[in-house]
Amino acid sequence: MSVSGNILINGKWLTGRGNNFKGNSPVTGEQSAEDFSCADNEQLENAVDAASQAFTSYSQNSDAQKAFFLRTIAEQLESIRPQIVARATWETALPEMRINGELGRTIGQLNMFAQLLDKGDWKRPVIDEAQPNRQPLPKPDLRLTQVPLGPVVVFSASNFPLAFSVAGGDTASALAAGCPVIVKTHSAHPGTSELVAGAIANAIKKCDLPAGVFAMLHGSGRIIGSALVKHPQIKAVGFTGSVAGGRALYDIAVSRPEPIPFFGELGSTNPVFLLPESLESNAEQIAESFLASLMMGVGQFCTSPGMLIAVKGPALNRLLASLAEKAPALAAGTMLTAGICDSYNKHCAERDAIGSLKIVAKGLNANSSANQAQVALYSIDANDYLEQLALEEEVFGPSTLVIGCDDQAQLIDVANSMKGHLTAAIFASEQDQQLAVQLLPTLQQRIGRVLFDAYGTGVELSSAMSHGGPYPSSSAGQSTSVGTRAIERFTRPLCYQNTPDALLPVELKNANPNGIMRLVNDRWSDQAID
Repeated sequence: MSVSGNILINGKWLTGRGNNFKGNSPVTGEQSAEDFSCADNEQLENAVDAASQAFTSYSQNSDAQKAFFLRTIAEQLESIRPQIVARATWETALPEMRINGELGRTIGQLNMFAQLLDKGDWKRPVIDEAQPNRQPLPKPDLRLTQVPLGPVVVFSASNFPLAFSVAGGDTASALAAGCPVIVKTHSAHPGTSELVAGAIANAIKKCDLPAGVFAMLHGSGRIIGSALVKHPQIKAVGFTGSVAGGRALYDIAVSRPEPIPFFGELGSTNPVFLLPESLESNAEQIAESFLASLMMGVGQFCTSPGMLIAVKGPALNRLLASLAEKAPALAAGTMLTAGICDSYNKHCAERDAIGSLKIVAKGLNANSSANQAQVALYSIDANDYLEQLALEEEVFGPSTLVIGCDDQAQLIDVANSMKGHLTAAIFASEQDQQLAVQLLPTLQQRIGRVLFDAYGTGVELSSAMSHGGPYPSSSAGQSTSVGTRAIERFTRPLCYQNTPDALLPVELKNANPNGIMRLVNDRWSDQAID
């Protein structure tokens, strides 16, 4: 499979009629051989029209048909693994091992949703049978299921060229729900995007599905992205990116004549709370494990730990001394794009100039021509931090702020001052549990996932996983973008009342031919209804 630089609309690879751009290597600055062409407004309309027409039939496909489609996409991706890995490493500077792992995760997500569809109970069907003799009024027969929303727009992420991009979690969960998908690619990895889109297109042909089930468009987020979100035939949006970009699109989505759900993963600093006894026993080990977590992906994970909070004293001093000893030996790393690297260096320069911040340590000098970033660690007194809460905002890259609190009460005050985050970590020994009990209710209101004695940089593919949180970590804190519940973002409940059995969807029919577990008259059952 070769890279053409084209866009994919209704099963056809077309030259975009908008502006052209080049892919490039963030390591060398070398440009791609291909010109990538952006869609214009007419081509966008064609993609949306094709998706809307495809929705009519694709939304009626059985779970088995959709599961087969998802597995076919996974097989197609695996068949071109070497090409994807080679192109993605060139476009992102991420190591081959990381890209191979991320491709495995992407394939795993597709298979995970296929397995969910196999089970058949993901729609959580509920049946309340009629009670015609109930007084004073008869009770109707009521049956509840979930139905897909319609065509979905997915914005690819810069930092995960596979798992949160063209065939990533948003696309997989939307297709599983029965929604056609239009992907707006990220300019940081256009060749990788085309290869993955080609695998999806091949799967569509093999499964004999409408070509409009999937489209891939290159283009500006402000122009093509905004136009997609505004389009009246688009029914939901999945986004992973910056607070500023996500909030602009969110405002468009909710300001439409018909507002639509916008599922945005925005910014998160992922605080780490080091409770006193744990810190006393493990200061040096925590410093080492923390730096390892921070440097994953050169700090470009959405769950990268951006704040450490602890009570001042000898144990915190030991931690800072260990960080100051270890950090200067850390090699600088190439960031995903020149723009991301410039933004990171700008934020570090701004922190260097804040008088209340102390520089704990910086890593080895970076090579600006290779878009490299060095680790940058800062510390601040909690009293000063509480007067400068803007320091909570995410710095995308390998930088962290250590906050020293006067006592345990102030540690809780710092937690109370925080906005929403994807994760929070608590390092606590058995002797710290009373303080942890005080801390947890505060974090419960602000965090999507709380970890103990670990960092949030690993996100497991699991039905129990939540990857979201209160704003600004997510624009829809009641949802998750990872795990099987992600499918629920792209569905809505539909109730059937007094509906003839022949007209009911399969999960609500009396015979229950697929043996699905259902809530029938307030009791779980996989049996047929007499």
